[in-house]
Amino acid sequence: MKTENRISDTIDFVKKTLADAEGGHDWWHVYRVWQLARHIATTEKVDLFVVELGALLHDIADSKFHEGNEEVGPLKAREFLKSVGVEEKVIFHVEQIILNVSFKGGREEQKFTSPELDIVQDADRLDALGAIGIARTFNYGGFKNREIYNPEIKPNLNMTKEEYKNSTAPSLNHFYEKLLLLKGRMNTSTGKQMSEHRQQFMEQYLEEFYLEWEGKL
Repeated sequence: MKTENRISDTIDFVKKTLADAEGGHDWWHVYRVWQLARHIATTEKVDLFVVELGALLHDIADSKFHEGNEEVGPLKAREFLKSVGVEEKVIFHVEQIILNVSFKGGREEQKFTSPELDIVQDADRLDALGAIGIARTFNYGGFKNREIYNPEIKPNLNMTKEEYKNSTAPSLNHFYEKLLLLKGRMNTSTGKQMSEHRQQFMEQYLEEFYLEWEGKL
């Protein structure tokens, strides 16, 4: 089977699997990450097939929606990729991308590295920044019925992986516990460059938010 056919089949699989997903982790999130990854890959020496598959399948079963189980996503990806005849070394690489792409809290160390993972990770992080990142944060907070903001609950910048996974803090805390940390964790020069504007937009948004919260605007 040709590479482009496998990509097309993967798109169809992801669309079907995520048809009822939460709006911040649905097909359109995957689509944006895929497009960002393809763009970043033009400036890096990588296996584009692995990058595209990793981007398309990175959230096929996000652990947040599977009781924290991080094995569901790689398993689903493996079963699908085997069904369309992808070779084992590519399947393994995609599994590792899915397992390692996500931010898991301030003290969690990444256990696998590759240039392809670097690109998918940057693309996923970029979609957590800027205007779309803000929208996704509050969409997920609403989905989990969380407070928008509570000045009495301070951000926890030293969470363990388990504390991060089980947090029920207000949505605004997520900016400090994850989003504003991402720019400093970009892997590629293109990712770093693209994160600058998105970071500035989020910082401006927070300034506006606090002024409005205090009734000063």
